[in-house]
Amino acid sequence: MNIQIPNWLIILGGCGQIFTALIYPFIRHQVFDWYNDVKQLKPLNQEIAKTYGRYIQGLNFSFGLISILLPNDLKNESNLAIAITGLIAAYWIGKVATQIAYYPMYDIPKKQLFKIGGYGMNTLFVLFAVVYFLLFINNIF
Repeated sequence: MNIQIPNWLIILGGCGQIFTALIYPFIRHQVFDWYNDVKQLKPLNQEIAKTYGRYIQGLNFSFGLISILLPNDLKNESNLAIAITGLIAAYWIGKVATQIAYYPMYDIPKKQLFKIGGYGMNTLFVLFAVVYFLLFINNIF
């Protein structure tokens, strides 16, 4: 399989991932009232939740930075390109699967901004999953 993925699409994916990292605190605070929920946990569990939130934010930012700075390296068919694109693809495919499987069960505030934002973020997540999965497949074959 040889689908040519243009650098601009990889860079766009990178910019989108950095955007998700930067918007993440706003979403947690404004949409999900996450900080008030976390305050109800025991202190150690509060720190664990905050740490995992930072991991997510850091991974999104790091994946974006790698994509912006090294788009050619992500498609050069090396073992490292296979590993990195496979990791990023699995991460975003898992995120999309989680969104579909679990998030519809929860009540998200009905403000128009949040509805539009939800569609926008889900579109980005699917874009990331598709782009990095195609990169991964192209690196293997």
